[in-house]
Amino acid sequence: MFVMIENLKYQYNKSTKAIIQNFSLKIKKGEIISILGESGSGKSTILRLLAGLETPNSGSISINDNVIVNHHHFLPPEKREVGIVFQDYALFPHMTVERNIKYGLRKMSRIQKQQRLDEMLQLVRLEDYKNRYPYELSGGQQQRVALARALAPAPSLLLFDEPFSNLDAHLQIKIRNELREILKHTNTTSIFVTHDQTDAVALADRIILLENGSIGNELKPSELASTNYMLQYRTGLRI
Repeated sequence: MFVMIENLKYQYNKSTKAIIQNFSLKIKKGEIISILGESGSGKSTILRLLAGLETPNSGSISINDNVIVNHHHFLPPEKREVGIVFQDYALFPHMTVERNIKYGLRKMSRIQKQQRLDEMLQLVRLEDYKNRYPYELSGGQQQRVALARALAPAPSLLLFDEPFSNLDAHLQIKIRNELREILKHTNTTSIFVTHDQTDAVALADRIILLENGSIGNELKPSELASTNYMLQYRTGLRI
């Protein structure tokens, strides 16, 4: 398996209750996983553990056969080859689209940076916007810039934290379709967390239901989309 997460546990220093416990997940190369759960279920914490922004109390994570964290090893975030797209996109407001996308390409030569920029702009269909600033872009365009910036260094794993929450309903549908197409085209292994089952069904190859920091169930999108599952999820019943 491309990503191996085994028996993760995480709790704050002064807390007696684990936020994440007994969390294990295997992910194939190029697979898109959705972690679906209500607010406070631990979704974003899992992304932070994968990105190296938090350290688990126990358990291990491996990506492409490389251990990034276990009980005696911690690989710093900048060496993990893990990209992340935040809920608010986290674009640099004083930088143009071009400079935002190039930000993570510091190790490349000038020619390589320009080639990669051109590839990313074409991929997200923003070739005519490279000299604009984030405030000059729509919400959907800002998200595409954030995606291009995250994809530019060719990460082994790409993480999304509630990627559509700031978009209106019409734009959500358009961006969801574009995002899945781009991730499949680039064969990028991805995990996105959401509280919205519609997003999960539209994007994911596999859906993980998170309950109190543990996996409650694992479903195909077609299973979650069925009336019975949707009804149970919306009423807060265990599936």
